[in-house]
Amino acid sequence: MKKLIAAAALLGAAMALTATAHADAPYYAIIAKGFDHQFWQAVKKGAEDQAKADGVTITFEGPKTEAEIDKQIDILNADFAKKPVGLGFAALDTKAETKALQQYADAKIPIVAFDSGVANDLPVTTCTTDNVAAAAEAAKQLAKAIGDEGEVADEIHDQTSATGLGRRKGFEEEIAKHPKIKLVDTKFANADAKAADDIKAILTAHPNLKGIFASNEGAANGLAIAKKETGSKVIGIGFDSGKKQKDAIMSGLLAGSITQNPVGIGQCAVSSLTKALKGEKLEKVIDTGFYYYTKDNMSDPKIAAVLYD
Repeated sequence: MKKLIAAAALLGAAMALTATAHADAPYYAIIAKGFDHQFWQAVKKGAEDQAKADGVTITFEGPKTEAEIDKQIDILNADFAKKPVGLGFAALDTKAETKALQQYADAKIPIVAFDSGVANDLPVTTCTTDNVAAAAEAAKQLAKAIGDEGEVADEIHDQTSATGLGRRKGFEEEIAKHPKIKLVDTKFANADAKAADDIKAILTAHPNLKGIFASNEGAANGLAIAKKETGSKVIGIGFDSGKKQKDAIMSGLLAGSITQNPVGIGQCAVSSLTKALKGEKLEKVIDTGFYYYTKDNMSDPKIAAVLYD
């Protein structure tokens, strides 16, 4: 097992195997968007816990970063050859991966989308945060923090995934409801290393900026870095969790963040496949919830349960 994991790490596949007590247990392929965020480690834990409870075997794989759409397609195709009885999939692109997914559907293998859905009806359900509503809550909190007036910007993690599209939509539509707030800039990180530089550019271009929304773990960490390195007093609202982001909130670099329920998302992906294979009817979308957290409520049991390091 250790050799397998070490080899996968060297190849950048970040693959982990979850064994069960039964060699002939049903096998599900679970494919995430990446492994460079702690979010996905939390999703993985939820999937592994549920696999054990359901008596199934899973693989949990994904590209190293969330910018590698072609790599994710390669994993989709490779996993099809392993003959899983179910597929859990978090899409990096809502459309580009349709052909690879279609082979699963043609083989009557149930597909459950998780975290980020696709622009087709192939999945039997999607386990996800309501990203539009969650980002709208971030906009409301940012508006409140800046006194409901002034210039704001957003740093969105990508332009292709359902999460990126939904969070931009939710934030910007809510901001538009506040007549004294003006959205002056939108940038797309597409890679975590670019987020801090994007935000520094925004701060330079808009010296009167009062607030920024960063739409995922990588973007939020980039916002914290940019603020620390520039000394900016702009108010920042993030998304997701992880030690760096929680530390940034505790230190005041970020005012707060939206957290999803990543363990619950992982559990939902596996349990939904089990239910689908039993012929149970599933809702087309299963909302896994979200919270807004700050340094004042991070210890609340409901919120602490869905935060992660």
